[in-house]
Amino acid sequence: MWCPSRFSPWSSTVYLVHHPSRYSYFVTFLEPPPLCRRHTTFFSFYLLVFDSSITQLQHTLQQKSSWMTANLLTPNSSKTEFLLVGLPQQLAKINTSSLITTHSARNLGFIYDEHLNFSDQISALSKSFYYHIRELRCLRPYLDFKTVSTIATSIVHSELDYCNSLYYNLPQSQITKLQNTQNSLACAVTRTPKSSHITPVLKPLQWLKIDERIKYKLLSLTYKVLKTHQPQYPDFLISVQPCHNTRSSSMVTLARPPTRFSLKITNRSFRYAAPCLWNELPTDLREPRQTKFPALFPITHGSSSSSPSPLSPLASSLTRSEFCSELKTLLFGKSFPP
Repeated sequence: MWCPSRFSPWSSTVYLVHHPSRYSYFVTFLEPPPLCRRHTTFFSFYLLVFDSSITQLQHTLQQKSSWMTANLLTPNSSKTEFLLVGLPQQLAKINTSSLITTHSARNLGFIYDEHLNFSDQISALSKSFYYHIRELRCLRPYLDFKTVSTIATSIVHSELDYCNSLYYNLPQSQITKLQNTQNSLACAVTRTPKSSHITPVLKPLQWLKIDERIKYKLLSLTYKVLKTHQPQYPDFLISVQPCHNTRSSSMVTLARPPTRFSLKITNRSFRYAAPCLWNELPTDLREPRQTKFPALFPITHGSSSSSPSPLSPLASSLTRSEFCSELKTLLFGKSFPP
């Protein structure tokens, strides 16, 4: 369940996470520490008691509204949305008569829908991109190639790459929509007719295709997590496989999650995508292990800010800029094979 409430200066979010036997959700209020400690709550409920759990949730939100009123703040109820997220079979079992829900909701500039296929997000992006592309075509005769390429990268590619790791393992029809917008942008930059073959247009621009851009984002984030253990929230999701007496044991290998928890929608998460993509990298990018690094599972246990940072499993043979450069070269070769 997603409930972003757009009032100033704080906001609230409610998530619904499905488990095989029950649904769980937690409410987190981004407010001053004393209130946050009093009002951060966690509920776990079964489908049979959905209505009573929703009543409890609404009571919690009412308490927050009362606190804001007492502190001369006004929540914007018209911009508060409830979004139930799940598979169609799961949502069909839920009686939502006691709660007004929406099919999609925007949070941090990204549109989430009830099935997490991001069709609304991609449609909104495509509409925005084609508007910018049409404007760019009008200005193209008056701009040199370097300037128009910079504009295209800053305006369109910055939006295209925003949260694009969420597009991992989406249906190919959705990825094709995004690829078509990039193709149109490339034609506008190079002043190429739309009917032209797109590969000779994209390759000189050195733009990765959409699939490779998604993998680049995931792999660069995985490298950062392994190297610095930051950010902390994805650090808890990946684990380094214990070292064995094999030829490949000198390379850092990530453990794959248990297959019994694998669902089609779950395979798109960072927990599943990171090991899958990282273990497929060539050995020169999967850096050697630290010689004194113990093969821990998981790699971190959430140390506090005052404790020393955990030891990275990666050796220091590659800097992050070198890794990203070699990774882009690898993915560029996959985008445009010789």
